[in-house]
Amino acid sequence: MYDTDMSDDCSLAMGSALGQRLKSVGQSVAVAESSTGGLIAATLLAVPGASAYFKGGTVIYTARSRYQLLQTDRDELRELMGDREKLAAHFARRVRTLLHATWGVSELGIAGPTGSPYGDPPGLSVIAIDGPVSRTVRIETGDTSREANMWCFTEHALELLAEALEAAPTA
Repeated sequence: MYDTDMSDDCSLAMGSALGQRLKSVGQSVAVAESSTGGLIAATLLAVPGASAYFKGGTVIYTARSRYQLLQTDRDELRELMGDREKLAAHFARRVRTLLHATWGVSELGIAGPTGSPYGDPPGLSVIAIDGPVSRTVRIETGDTSREANMWCFTEHALELLAEALEAAPTA
């Protein structure tokens, strides 16, 4: 079982470290998240002075929000629906582009307690980073706990962003 109390602290510490890193290198981030419901954005915003690097974020929990908030074409989304990794990468690129950020982060998942209407199990998430370095990861927790999965997905998104920042070329 995933300890949500510990994950809250860990995610906030990671968000703080990432915020400091982004500020120190003069870069910015934008977030489009689904099953994490705003937790990724919240952890990045917990740093005083976050406006120096946080361009904005959105919760794209429904198809309508994906069309409207990310200004994505329905036909384009239909083509990507079968490949979650490509879809997550598309959303990371869209939020980065729309908000003129250095980095885009997206998360698409099924937090639980039940699976998706498409047959995906609870505890599944795909996270993508788009920017100077692009990354995608698929997470499968096997857990049906909605809150535990939300925090787990958040931590993985922050870790993936940290990896991308570390791998990015320096100016």
